[in-house]
Amino acid sequence: MARSDSEDRDKPLYMISVAAELTGMHPQTLRVYEQKGLVTPGRSRGNTRLYSRADIDRLNLISKLTDEGINLAGVVRILDMRERALEKDKQIDELTARVRELEDELHEYKMREKITALARYDGASPETVMRGLLSSGD
Repeated sequence: MARSDSEDRDKPLYMISVAAELTGMHPQTLRVYEQKGLVTPGRSRGNTRLYSRADIDRLNLISKLTDEGINLAGVVRILDMRERALEKDKQIDELTARVRELEDELHEYKMREKITALARYDGASPETVMRGLLSSGD
């Protein structure tokens, strides 16, 4: 079974030295950010910090925000709002998909109603008409 992009982004891969190099930050800065709850790296069996691609992206965003003069309290607020917005977007996508499913079901229901109404005029039972329509699609 193939892994999703999300699973790959969340897989802890990079030791703190690599994460520091990828983000241009000092390893101590990464430890401070972890202590303040800005990032939560995974841990190896030996309790070594392991950062995922998502962690690296998050750290780069934190760096960009702090470079723009936003303090860590502001960064926390922005990251929280961003995560909430992403969750809302996901909910919207799920609801949109569900609405499409319901629209398809409603369309199918209306088509059956039309076929049933037409079948009454032809003198055939609705079941006979439906069987005929289904078998003609083969």
